[in-house]
Amino acid sequence: MAQNKFFFQNTDDSEFLPILPMNEEDAAAENLVVPDTINLLPLRNMVLFPGVVIPITVGRDKSIQAVNEAYKGDKLIGVLAQKDMNVEEPGANDLYRTGTVAQIIRLIKMPDGGTTVIIQGKKRFQLKEVLQSEPFFKASINVLTEEKIVEDDDFLAHLGSIRDLATQIIQLSPQLPTEASIILRNIENAGFLINFVSSNLNSELPEKQELLEMDSIKDRSLRLIALLQKQLQFEELKNKVTNNARTEIDKQQREYFLQQQLKSIKEELGGDNDLEIAEMKKKAETKKWSEAAKELFYANIGKLERMHPSTPDYSVLYNHTDFILNLPWEEFSEDNYDLKRAQNVLDKDHYGMKKIKERILEYLAVLKLKGDLKSPILCFVGPPGIGKTSLGKSIASAIGRKYIRLSLGGLHDESEIRGHRKTYIGAMPGRILQSIRKAKTSNPVIILDEIDKVGNEYRGDPSSALLEVLDPEQNSAFYDNYLELEYDLSKVLFIATANNLQSIQPALRDRLEIINLNGYAIEEKVEIAKKYLVPKQKEAHGLSRTKFKISDKVLEKIIESYTRESGVRELDRQLAGVMRHIAKLVAMNEEVPANLSEEFIKQILGKQKYSNEIYKTANMPGVAVGLAWTQVGGDILFIEAVLSEGKGELKLTGNLGDVMKESAVTALTYVKANAEKLHIPADKLANKNIHIHVPEGAVPKDGPSAGITMLSAIVSAFTGKKLRPYLGMTGEITLRGQVLPVGGIKEKILAAKRAGLKELILCEENEKDVQEIDPAFIKGMKFRYVNLMDDVVNFALGK
Repeated sequence: MAQNKFFFQNTDDSEFLPILPMNEEDAAAENLVVPDTINLLPLRNMVLFPGVVIPITVGRDKSIQAVNEAYKGDKLIGVLAQKDMNVEEPGANDLYRTGTVAQIIRLIKMPDGGTTVIIQGKKRFQLKEVLQSEPFFKASINVLTEEKIVEDDDFLAHLGSIRDLATQIIQLSPQLPTEASIILRNIENAGFLINFVSSNLNSELPEKQELLEMDSIKDRSLRLIALLQKQLQFEELKNKVTNNARTEIDKQQREYFLQQQLKSIKEELGGDNDLEIAEMKKKAETKKWSEAAKELFYANIGKLERMHPSTPDYSVLYNHTDFILNLPWEEFSEDNYDLKRAQNVLDKDHYGMKKIKERILEYLAVLKLKGDLKSPILCFVGPPGIGKTSLGKSIASAIGRKYIRLSLGGLHDESEIRGHRKTYIGAMPGRILQSIRKAKTSNPVIILDEIDKVGNEYRGDPSSALLEVLDPEQNSAFYDNYLELEYDLSKVLFIATANNLQSIQPALRDRLEIINLNGYAIEEKVEIAKKYLVPKQKEAHGLSRTKFKISDKVLEKIIESYTRESGVRELDRQLAGVMRHIAKLVAMNEEVPANLSEEFIKQILGKQKYSNEIYKTANMPGVAVGLAWTQVGGDILFIEAVLSEGKGELKLTGNLGDVMKESAVTALTYVKANAEKLHIPADKLANKNIHIHVPEGAVPKDGPSAGITMLSAIVSAFTGKKLRPYLGMTGEITLRGQVLPVGGIKEKILAAKRAGLKELILCEENEKDVQEIDPAFIKGMKFRYVNLMDDVVNFALGK
């Protein structure tokens, strides 16, 4: 009996075994008597047809018992296919209702304990009722009568087509034996030919079950022809792919060849077996996005399905498509419009800053009433350590939005903002869209930290790239080079931070709503230390349960003697040093003072770094104290003027900028023009050289605000009179003798107080700036407002 793996490797109850042909005389089983009740044998992934003989290895206990009992009796058993081959123990509902009554030809006990049976299909039956499920299935059945075959011309043509198609498939399948074609030609019984080919058909189980359930032999033959044609097309395609690829491959390209085969098959059948692409398409079904994004996504998906994964462009296109899919196009977090809660959050996280908090609450109020508002581009400008970045984080928490921080310090590549073109090697989106993708919302709070420190070089100008991002009129259609689509940034609340407003590109500065954060007064620093810094450092050093107190007086001593800054960063470091020392005492089981004294602090931090005694030694003729604004806040500076024998020449030192040099020249010219009024002998002006020096020569200095300070130092040097002790001054001068206002007044005043100055000379127009400062922070300080340079000289020299 010839072995025949015709068209499909069928699997039965346990493992593959070949389907065998039979004699035509055995196919006609018209006189077989089938009982109404019969044992059932479920088969996995196989449909048995009448007349066909198959050997199967029985592995399940129920099946073994059903076969053994049937073999002892009339050797008849009902064979049904399982609907799902993965079900290990099928129930009655897991079986098809139409099957084949089979006769057990032989039962063989295998050496490994298994059982192999050879069965022959006899008649089709319809399942009426399952009578028992244990210890094996037994059911009542109705035997189905086969339709009498009318061998007319049409039917004979069907048989011819079946033979031809089956023969062609065998010829296209080199793994099939040549005997298969001979067997097909020798089968004369029409019914057996159809059943035999159906059993060996390479098709899905539901399609083969459909053939079995057909009562009409003619209908069965038509359906079989359709399935054979499909199989023939598949085999032809396999050969076509093989022939096309054979000329291009060698030993190193074997893996590529196999993938190319799979690709060609998928293209021909129109299938999509790529799990990743399928998952992306499924996710896209519920995605909220613009029509342009949707159109580009599906265009990319179409290209991916047609593209081979090993091609270089595949990963580029895949990453681009994945980025489009994962952007939160129209996904927004819900804003919290509870203004009282927002105010509590801001007050809890930050001390003072009333104007800034009011601005945020105003924004929320409008948003609550209107429901939609283009987000403003806020820019917090102030010295380091004052809390600009942490304030942005508090704003995000107050309104319930996601928080993103982008550090722009030293950024010099425009592509970091606008993205690279996706065709470049290593191309990536801009950091703006990357952050939004991570936040998974299109309305986060984005902190653009250190925007004044953005670089500029041959790779582009990031400041110019930020113009589109930070323009409320343009950022609703922000274009990223990698994305190649417009993205709406108008719902994002951008908050920039900067130390120096002058370093920001003018066009970019024009798009920002500037909010100045001035330095803290000593009283403010004490409160910040008590409420925030000390508890934070105790927690950070494991001292939460250690009880000790730091009085306001001690905190003030640390601030005055060990820090000289506008912010509180250095104060935080000094407090950390104190906590480390206390942590060492605790770890060594030594006593920790209940109240930390100034002496105890001095032992930890060492000698004080800053002192106001310098003003006592500097109080001599020709020395004046000026006030300056720097990127780290306010500061004081000494201006020294000394006379020497000469011809009235002026010498300037101290790393001064052009504006500051011009102020010195202007001051000296005014003195010479008004020498008589200032009681300075004319011969002294003509026979004395004057040298003006500003200490700390390594530090660049520039600006017009030292004008009145230089004037006072020059007059003091020529007259020999000392200036008032603990006096500071700031203001610009003109040749007409006027004093002009300058900026950074609060920073300068707080610096003067930190330095121990008690009196300040300011332009009268700067009085409004002083009034904005909390009176408690400048308690004990006196202010003299002037309009003319004569007023400066008269007050400073006590005339």
